[in-house]
Amino acid sequence: MKNCLPLLFSLLFATTLFAQKAPLRRADSFFGLHFDFHASVNDSLVGKTLSEGMIDSLLTAVKPDFIQVDSKGHPGVTSYPTKVAAGTQVKSFTQDPLALFRKVTQKHGVALYVHYSGVYDDAALLKHPEWAAIDANGKPSTQKTSVHGAYVDELMIPQLKEIADYGVDGVWVDGDCWATVLDYSPKALEKFRQQTGILTIPKSKQDEHYLDLMNFARQSFKNYVGHYTDQLHQYKPSFQVASNWAFSSFMPEPVDLNIDFMSGDLTPMNGVNSALFEARVLAAQSRTYKKPWDLMSWSFNTAWNTSNHGAKTALNLSQEIAEVIAMGGSYQCYFTQNRDASIRTQQVKTMAELAEFARARQAYTQGATAIPQIALLYSLASFKKYNSSIYNNSAAEPVKAILTALMDGQNAVEVLSEHHLKGRLDQYPLVIIPEWIYLEPDFLQELKTYAQNGGKLLVIGAEAVKNFSAELGIELNGTPQKQLCWVASNGDLGLVNDLLQKVSLTAGTPALGNYYVNQDARYPSGVAASMADLGKGKIAGVYFNFGQSYRSFQSPQLRDFLQGIVKKMFSNPIVEVQGSKLVHVTVNDLKGKLAINLINAGGNHNSDKVYTYDELPPLSDLTLKIRLPKKPLKIVQQPEHKPLPFMYANGVATLKVPKLGVHSIVVVE
Repeated sequence: MKNCLPLLFSLLFATTLFAQKAPLRRADSFFGLHFDFHASVNDSLVGKTLSEGMIDSLLTAVKPDFIQVDSKGHPGVTSYPTKVAAGTQVKSFTQDPLALFRKVTQKHGVALYVHYSGVYDDAALLKHPEWAAIDANGKPSTQKTSVHGAYVDELMIPQLKEIADYGVDGVWVDGDCWATVLDYSPKALEKFRQQTGILTIPKSKQDEHYLDLMNFARQSFKNYVGHYTDQLHQYKPSFQVASNWAFSSFMPEPVDLNIDFMSGDLTPMNGVNSALFEARVLAAQSRTYKKPWDLMSWSFNTAWNTSNHGAKTALNLSQEIAEVIAMGGSYQCYFTQNRDASIRTQQVKTMAELAEFARARQAYTQGATAIPQIALLYSLASFKKYNSSIYNNSAAEPVKAILTALMDGQNAVEVLSEHHLKGRLDQYPLVIIPEWIYLEPDFLQELKTYAQNGGKLLVIGAEAVKNFSAELGIELNGTPQKQLCWVASNGDLGLVNDLLQKVSLTAGTPALGNYYVNQDARYPSGVAASMADLGKGKIAGVYFNFGQSYRSFQSPQLRDFLQGIVKKMFSNPIVEVQGSKLVHVTVNDLKGKLAINLINAGGNHNSDKVYTYDELPPLSDLTLKIRLPKKPLKIVQQPEHKPLPFMYANGVATLKVPKLGVHSIVVVE
């Protein structure tokens, strides 16, 4: 019997392990939590109040698919004991927080990822200033490492291998693409000269070959991400890697690296409209390149570079969840850890409420894909040419605002780049070009051919319309100038204060609207928009920059001005919603069923004076008209499980949604 005891204990241990639920891979995950505190060298007694019971209570209450915890933030200091010689850790530990998080998450079958800062590392550059990126004046950075230097091989990869040895499931690399800067280090310039043959190094945007240097930097960053991703996969194939914001709106390029998932974090302020845009960019990338994606809300509101952190309510955050999952994505929410790596337990209630909201909708959103309706172009060609940084989304500001205006008009919109649209433009009844100045000649011709073959093309922007002047039937009068003016909609005038291109219409080209410089609707000053036939299709132009004015003023007159043009060009969408302008709509294919997401976008989430709110009046008696090839068996509002009576005639099902709280999905069966 004594000899059998070791075998018995081994079998018991193996059975216990087998009984533990295996954590989901990121591709199968839906709801997660993110924690970090960007540890510093001044942090001491790390782990002091973090306990197994604290983590256990959190996971029991919230039941996330995964959590992400701090390992190394932008200061470059690890919040776990590192053995890597080049590493820097906190002043002292009372225990190893990462080991404890792994122990408890493993017991719950919850995947564990780490938050790890990549390019951005203060401590590494204190120890190794030779790893720094160098600016055009020869000054080494004190924060941003060179992607051409030894940092990735001597610190980053060894530490992430060290973390993988804990049994951690993967890494979410922060401070990466958006932290990358132009690098004039000797090694970087040597590679640039070798790869391009350009010997004179540009130092400003005005210099020849500056764009070549920017594109070299972009490819260099991708080489760096590809290198650490491949090295980590080689070391531990199951270890999952994402570089935060890679292949998102910050980096809207074809996905050509072996990353395991895509992710990004929404702006703390105006997170609802941030989610509108970011979710659509990642959804398009996921659909084309088959990579899972998620987006992260900040659980608090803040102005950048201040300590004014104000917690958002679960209600406020639920709107952000809705905008993300309505595009088929997964969601995580960011809560800061205390300086000893412990969790702020007062926030668990909010976490649990968010989980309950998301889980109720999981079956009706996860993995859904948008049905083509309106395509809003996010031009990679213009991004590369005009974006202010190597990788951020400053060039996208007008697009974000135009998207918001379209969504405020109850349109179903996707945000797509050239690599999503080439060869499939004809799937979209309406394609919109929002203020992009430059389009590559082959894609420009493809857009024109699309319209000639029966498509509808709407070009917005004082400079964007120049590419289509012949097709629009206009003559440009001078160059675009900033103009304070108003445009008419429904008998009222909406304010515009941006670039305007004065045009003359050729014979037979009708105006869709005028602008007025004197705020008097009796006396138009010129043409604001027009539409022309183009082959079998149509093309329309808006001759002023729309985005910034809508972002600044959020005026219903501007919204309705744009919506009036959209309706003229696309009069038969799959879904029409009437009864409120606060509804955002997506039209999805959910495993062969039509799933219509309705989101209550009310609330003062667009104001930097309002950090959060705890009331959102429900919307009542919304009328839906759904175009269907045959009469449906039933239409159900989910997750309320409420059958909706409908009338079906002439290919249209008409019904009412009596009440919309935050987010419902109308499923047609």
